[in-house]
Amino acid sequence: MSNSEFGFETQAIRTQTERSQYLEHSVPLYLTSSFVFEDAEDMRASFTEEKERNIYSRFSNPNTSEFVEKICKMEGAEAGYAFATGMAAIYSTFAALLESGDHIVSVGSVFGSTHTLFTKYFPKWNITTSYFDINKPETIEDFIQPNTKILFAESPTNPAVDIIDLELLGQIAKKHNLILIIDNCFATPYLQNPIQFGADLVVHSATKLIDGQGRVLGGITVGREDLIREIYLFSRNTGPALSPFNAWVLSKSLETLPVRVEKHCENALKVAEFLENHPNVNKVKYPFLKSHPQYEIAKKQMRLGGNIVAFEIKGGIEAGRKFLDKIQLCSLSANLGDTRTIVTHPASTTHSKLSEEERLAVSITDGLVRVSVGLETVQDVINDLQQALGWFLRIKNYKK
Repeated sequence: MSNSEFGFETQAIRTQTERSQYLEHSVPLYLTSSFVFEDAEDMRASFTEEKERNIYSRFSNPNTSEFVEKICKMEGAEAGYAFATGMAAIYSTFAALLESGDHIVSVGSVFGSTHTLFTKYFPKWNITTSYFDINKPETIEDFIQPNTKILFAESPTNPAVDIIDLELLGQIAKKHNLILIIDNCFATPYLQNPIQFGADLVVHSATKLIDGQGRVLGGITVGREDLIREIYLFSRNTGPALSPFNAWVLSKSLETLPVRVEKHCENALKVAEFLENHPNVNKVKYPFLKSHPQYEIAKKQMRLGGNIVAFEIKGGIEAGRKFLDKIQLCSLSANLGDTRTIVTHPASTTHSKLSEEERLAVSITDGLVRVSVGLETVQDVINDLQQALGWFLRIKNYKK
């Protein structure tokens, strides 16, 4: 039986670097900057790539190679490269494939640092970006220009948890001969596989659910072998490689990804259902709630709804701040995908530098709260949200 015939969980656990002479059961750490050669001919053949072998840990390492191989199998990708952070993966992927004068068409709802790359840094090199509204997918082709090279999207989006039809994006990219890149961070390879819908490349911030415990940073891009080759060559020379230690941690984390994500999703749905019925909440967005505007699309392309819940608290920015101040159990952090539940209020924190008009354009209302639901006893999480929301409701009534 070939390894490809095994199930997702088996591959996550049993895909391992070849055992050393010590016959270890768990893969060891290869904490070395470089590797030695047998002789001059071995060294020559290695540098000309006639041999596939480890030379320097900025190029490859047994731990990073194992991590990449696992993600490739999970995503159905031909090849991949691992990075020090998720943003290193985003930047290096685009920088390796774009040239001066190229154009990107992207969903407007992107992570803040990605937006900064598109609007502040890439224009320095005459690379421009046009944003389309995720709620108006019928307009995407209107933004495509003769010099458009890449079509990019996150799904679900950060932080508003919007969904876009990946199959539609795949069809558009194929029609216009574009490279389709999908940031699959919120869904993980367990919940969604964009390559099945036509994506050429898939990017992850492994810092999030792939690690799942808030310990290490990491990123990865997987997909078409010819595109990964360009990304590898760029990264080999610019140096954003993932460390062997972090790769070892992330590869071990993948062994429990399915069971962790299943529980995250179970808890998140319960939190979303609670919030949907709370009198101090205007609306809730969670992909597997029937009230989500893209519910049917989410059901088509995702196994479960993920661990991120977005909701709009009544009272706007000030209400959001007061809500954060009353949180007792959950964490206030910029991270997500942790075992610990994390709450953020984008309008007063991560997206506070944007104007109200800019925030609304990407579905970030003044009262939007993002909850990264963890693995605690879900009733304890609900109780904490309840007391924070209930406190504000009492204050509102008192002021009346």
